[in-house]
Amino acid sequence: MLRIPLLILIIGIWGCNPASNTQTNPTSPEDSTQSLPEAQPVNTPKITLEPPVENKAVTIGAEVLIQSHLAALKGKKVAVIANHTTLIQGTHLVDTLLASGVQIQKVFAPEHGFRGAADAGQKIDNATDPRTGLPILSLYGKSRKPSAENLADIDLVIFDIQDIGSRHYTYISTMAYAMEACAEQGKAFWVLDRPNPNGWYCDGPVLSLAHSSFIGLHSVPIVHGMTVGEYATMVNREGWLKNGVQAELTVITCKGYTHDMRWEETGLPWVAPSPNIPTAYAAYLYPALCWFEPTLVSVGRGTHEAFTFIGAPWFLRYSEGRVESSSAYGLKFIPFAFTPVSIPGKSTYPKYQDEECQGIKFTNQVEGKNLFLAGLALLELMYNEAESRDLGKPFFTGNFERWAGNTTLQQQIQSQQEPEAIYDSWQEGLASFQSIRNKYLLYE
Repeated sequence: MLRIPLLILIIGIWGCNPASNTQTNPTSPEDSTQSLPEAQPVNTPKITLEPPVENKAVTIGAEVLIQSHLAALKGKKVAVIANHTTLIQGTHLVDTLLASGVQIQKVFAPEHGFRGAADAGQKIDNATDPRTGLPILSLYGKSRKPSAENLADIDLVIFDIQDIGSRHYTYISTMAYAMEACAEQGKAFWVLDRPNPNGWYCDGPVLSLAHSSFIGLHSVPIVHGMTVGEYATMVNREGWLKNGVQAELTVITCKGYTHDMRWEETGLPWVAPSPNIPTAYAAYLYPALCWFEPTLVSVGRGTHEAFTFIGAPWFLRYSEGRVESSSAYGLKFIPFAFTPVSIPGKSTYPKYQDEECQGIKFTNQVEGKNLFLAGLALLELMYNEAESRDLGKPFFTGNFERWAGNTTLQQQIQSQQEPEAIYDSWQEGLASFQSIRNKYLLYE
């Protein structure tokens, strides 16, 4: 029988060791060539930056670029990997660079597209940006890596996208493939760094490369505790790009950021990095809830509060007023009913569409270890409930191992291992990763 300990809420911060600043050097890709949309005249937008936010603690890399490094882009032909989060004080980086005289040749778009309006997993097509006339090339369609032809007319690629610090988020995979392409073609690669909302700790099982995919390319834990600039430096220096090539990498670091910061301490506005992470709280919960995706449990896709609750039509343990509230390892939750509906741009065909789901809604925060323990306890609880109801279909779908990063987690849940025992089984791999990670940290 599953036991979920009821613990006192502990809000803890797992600090990270500082390391020296980094730069890097070049080289190699292969991939299917994408045809460019027909070139359009570039309309240089007229912009006025808003005054700096007075209580803002962190200055993002894009702002540092504009303030201090524009001269380095003079005469360069530039491509930008960007989406709707690529903002400086509310203005898109592409618009800001064009207005500053930078020669942007094209934009590369990741999952969810340049404007961030595509569903998770929805293929992105090449297009033309109506505002600037720039060609937009998809890195989430026929190809996920820029081709030699794509890079032939540029000198450097700039990456500037807000990530949430989970290995499942595909933006770091896009970054790695683009950096690899630049290395192979001798193009410079710049990362404009941004805070990681989950950068205050590292946890979760380390991915086995046998289960590498676009939702996890490298042997890192679910929460790697690194900014995209730190992650890029690690991947580049550790030889994790194809054939061990190294890019000519430059990271424009943030000012004022440290690894003990939670998002609300940065003073930065929250711009949903993808349609179903509407709040910083959803980003906080995501690492412990994401492995419900390849199961019979809904994570709230088809609502406007995804990743803040879980449930299913068959999950009745907390329905009918049986309990007012409960907790797992200090993570508190209340009974909650919801009905997923089709929301184009968020989830067009959500799991359990138009069916009422009974579930639980989370209400607080705990430190990282207890968040993962709670996630394990609830995964086991949901599995047991599904099995007891004989639903006629397996609880785990065929790609669960890609989300877990191994085949053992499913076996551990099915054999009723205690959450603490499962958590302990991660520690050797986690310690090994942290010894690598510590070499590449750019912030205290």
